[in-house]
Amino acid sequence: MTESTIRIEHQKMCDVLYKLFLKYKFTEKKALLMANEYTESTLVGVNSHGINRVPLFIEYVEKGIVKIDAEAEKKETFGSIERWDGNSGPGIINATKCTNRAVELAKKYGIGMVTLRNTNHWMRGGTYGRQAADSDCISIFFTNTQPNMPPWGGKNSRIGNNPLIVSIPRKEGHVVLDMSISQFAFGKINDYKLRGKKLPYPGGWDENDTLSDDPEKILSNERGLPIGYWKGSALSIILDMLATLLSAGDSTYKISLNEYETGISQIYLCIYPDVFNDKNLQERLINEIINYTHDVEPMNLGDKIYYPGERSAATRNKNMKEGIPVDKSIWKKIMELSA
Repeated sequence: MTESTIRIEHQKMCDVLYKLFLKYKFTEKKALLMANEYTESTLVGVNSHGINRVPLFIEYVEKGIVKIDAEAEKKETFGSIERWDGNSGPGIINATKCTNRAVELAKKYGIGMVTLRNTNHWMRGGTYGRQAADSDCISIFFTNTQPNMPPWGGKNSRIGNNPLIVSIPRKEGHVVLDMSISQFAFGKINDYKLRGKKLPYPGGWDENDTLSDDPEKILSNERGLPIGYWKGSALSIILDMLATLLSAGDSTYKISLNEYETGISQIYLCIYPDVFNDKNLQERLINEIINYTHDVEPMNLGDKIYYPGERSAATRNKNMKEGIPVDKSIWKKIMELSA
């Protein structure tokens, strides 16, 4: 917590956002779903893709980039694979619908995939990984984005930070990997900027082509650093290729031709592990890996080793009790929008 931060009770945030989305003519069902998702993302500590993104989302609604009455529709079926079109609807609504459909296909065929084109930002991708895990499915989801990283060795941004989500259901707490292919998601970089803090590690290049930990310098030209340097650059390109080819949608190149980030392509792949009829074995194997990973001496005294999704679950519990930390300027903007 800092002087620029306040804590907002979970239900209050949800109620305020629900009222805001109703004001902008979303149906009660859609307003509630989006309010819950934005609040949940903020609750687990991902303000960058939760409450902080709401003003920008409303701007997209006002400009007509997000079509409030539109949602994803199935266009083609190939057995356990389907192609859908998002019709420029709200990213959260489209992503929730496509996740549910991928789960249905997986439970019917063992594996199911929904590809989605012409949609908008899904906000926090881990939301849908957890949604699939709650339905007892393994998931592999990813999306392309506007160009915000240079391909390795290049000066100008030509590739996206294309978030990748992998989730595994588990009784003692789902495993949920949610990572962008940039060292820091740009929403996260902006979060550091709002708090007046430097990044803990270099996150992109400044105007002098020098790696920097200054969020303002990185945001000024949107040249993020790929994870693993050249390896992250290659992974970003491959994910963009797969999302574009499988959905028959727009690539990062085509998205770059838009004034705003819209018309993105996404993949929702689910696997139903119950088809193997060895659930107890699966739990034992996952716990074996987690226990082995936990059982290591930390480099720094007092540190703890986490599996993917464990830290966010702990943050969620803490914020449910103490209230959700929110930047004062962001909350003021939300209140003004909802008035």
